[in-house]
Amino acid sequence: MYSKDELKQLKKEFWEGFGIYCSNHPVLGKRKSKFMLYNTKMKGVELKFDATREGAFVILELNSLNETERLAKFELLEQYKMLMEKNFPAGLIWNFAYELDSGREVCRIYSQKTGIDIHRRIHWMEFYRFMAEEMLKLEKAFKNCPLTP
Repeated sequence: MYSKDELKQLKKEFWEGFGIYCSNHPVLGKRKSKFMLYNTKMKGVELKFDATREGAFVILELNSLNETERLAKFELLEQYKMLMEKNFPAGLIWNFAYELDSGREVCRIYSQKTGIDIHRRIHWMEFYRFMAEEMLKLEKAFKNCPLTP
């Protein structure tokens, strides 16, 4: 079991390692900005990573505080589901009512890899590979979606 400080240090090392992995990645190493993340040019739409004891997650999150606006964007993206899932053989997970730890509700479209644990350093390369490759595919799907600027 990790103490609070040990867990904080572990996560810091994990994300620093991910940064190094991305710098050495054949595609990402050449980019000025590694990933789009918060720079989607759409208010309330963000791309995110999550790494937990349950696995790795690459997420397109609709987090507008206005529920009507959030659900409308989700429905628009759903119209392009086939286009968005083109490079995801197992598909994406579409959750219009995902509850964050804070209790706030958001819409999420995501890909996940289970069976890996951030607390196990031997799994980190699996996390890094999955997160980098899946985010590149999710960014491409998002950019190719006709409703994005």
